[in-house]
Amino acid sequence: MTHAAAHPTSDASSTPAVTGATAPGAEVEVATAADALELLGLVAQLEHIAFVRLASDCALAPDVEQSLALSRFAAAAVERRDRVLARVAELGADPAAVMGQFDDVLTEFDERTQPSTWWERLLKAYVGYGVADDFCRLAAAGLDERSRAVVLEVLDDASHAELAVAELDAAGSGDGALSSRLALWGRRLVGEALGTVQRLLSQRPGLARLAHAGTAQEQVDDEQSAPQTGSPKANAPAKIFGELTAQHTRRMSRLGLTA
Repeated sequence: MTHAAAHPTSDASSTPAVTGATAPGAEVEVATAADALELLGLVAQLEHIAFVRLASDCALAPDVEQSLALSRFAAAAVERRDRVLARVAELGADPAAVMGQFDDVLTEFDERTQPSTWWERLLKAYVGYGVADDFCRLAAAGLDERSRAVVLEVLDDASHAELAVAELDAAGSGDGALSSRLALWGRRLVGEALGTVQRLLSQRPGLARLAHAGTAQEQVDDEQSAPQTGSPKANAPAKIFGELTAQHTRRMSRLGLTA
């Protein structure tokens, strides 16, 4: 995965950001405002990609009703993207530069997961891109309060997901062959999506710090019921992927598909 621009700088880049609570003694690096800008840039880029995808889907939709709905979802994605970029500007950074560093974030994923049917396309949007949203939601726990609120508000807009669920559920009901094919497709999608997250964590230390802060918050609750073994920092990647996999399983279960 390549990135179009160097990390943007701003007056806030060296200022520690307010992070979520961590377990006592947890070995979690403190996230900075520059880390917050990275996550905001990623979320904005994902919304921009969603706009492009949804606009394209309008021409491929099997009926006018779905085409109209998709066009509205595309417009909503632009509004969500601009909300995130407005927060970037509030932090004193260049919105275009912050978002632009993630121009190719899903290029490899898309190249490796080309859908062959409308149903595969819908499942990719719901399951494949859903993993990216889940990662951003997890990492948002390490943001300052204002940035976290913006990110969560954007990610909580599930209108397009509801359309995908309704259409896929209707199509798969009573069609065992289609359900089996979609279950296999879903497993391929999540594998590729988790690979994308792995690359982000290895190439973007700021995102890794935020994600680790998010898992540290979960550890606070976990330690109330069971003692933890090993270093919290060392356990963080396993916790991240465990949570992402669990969310994927919930999505597939909602469709009646085996994860």
